[in-house]
Amino acid sequence: MSQSLAIGSAGVGLLRRLSDLLYRKPTLYLSLLLIPPLLWFGAIYLGSLLGLLWQGFYTFDDFSMTVTPDLTLSNFAALFQPANFDIILRTVGMALAVSIASALLAFPIAYYMARYTSGKTKAFFYIAVMLPMWASYIVKAYAWTLLLAKGGVAMWFIQALHLQPLLELILVVPGVGGNTLSTSHLGRFLVFVYIWLPFMILPIQASLERLPPSLLQASADLGARPAQTFLQVILPLSIPGIAAGSIFTFSLTLGDFIVPQLVGPPGFFIGNMVYSQQGSIGNMPMAAAFTLVPIVLIAVYLSIVKRLGAFDAL
Repeated sequence: MSQSLAIGSAGVGLLRRLSDLLYRKPTLYLSLLLIPPLLWFGAIYLGSLLGLLWQGFYTFDDFSMTVTPDLTLSNFAALFQPANFDIILRTVGMALAVSIASALLAFPIAYYMARYTSGKTKAFFYIAVMLPMWASYIVKAYAWTLLLAKGGVAMWFIQALHLQPLLELILVVPGVGGNTLSTSHLGRFLVFVYIWLPFMILPIQASLERLPPSLLQASADLGARPAQTFLQVILPLSIPGIAAGSIFTFSLTLGDFIVPQLVGPPGFFIGNMVYSQQGSIGNMPMAAAFTLVPIVLIAVYLSIVKRLGAFDAL
């Protein structure tokens, strides 16, 4: 009995000394907490990503359709061929267009949510903004193919507003057009904006909600008109939120391969190219080389929006 009590008291004493040590050295305590997730992140995530990129240096034999470990730079050089480079430009252009359009649509909604709603009204807006995110991404993409089809709701709505001539004029524009909305870059653009819009609204709303009302009152006291207050006070201070939202819209559009496959004219985006190369063709080295493109683009984009204070608004 006395021996068990001695062992128990020794264990309690050891735990107490360990607790005192961690209390005196909070850096050690933080390191012990971070080591398991960092090991997982480094070994599983970064390790697999680096392993994938390393395969971009392998050689693909077109005759035997096999991959050999002979190192080469030809896969990365092939990215600058006209056909592949056009895919990169098309994807980046769509990502930028979706980000700009999402910001223009999201700002009025976010501003109203931040400045003029409270209680149940604000809760309603939060639910309305996040409700599309609760539905399956695949279901939304397929639903939009029906909405944009020739006999779909979107075409019926356009015809009811007598906007058919304007739509036909837009669809004949090079790089935009197609026979219908569901077979045009415009339709693809609309689907992207719909799907990623909530990711832009919430960061802007959060940044606008942090604006002190005293700044707006001071602007009015100094004689500024509402338009001046918006352009010189509200808009500059909301740029971090816009930049934070654009991180999501830009990166998600950049890597998407489902919407370009379901909506719009035939034509590869980066995601489609990666999927087709490693899937039907089996050219894993070329797929790995294409994987490097969004990584580099996102790194450059993050360095730009960081200067705009995007990380402070997340």
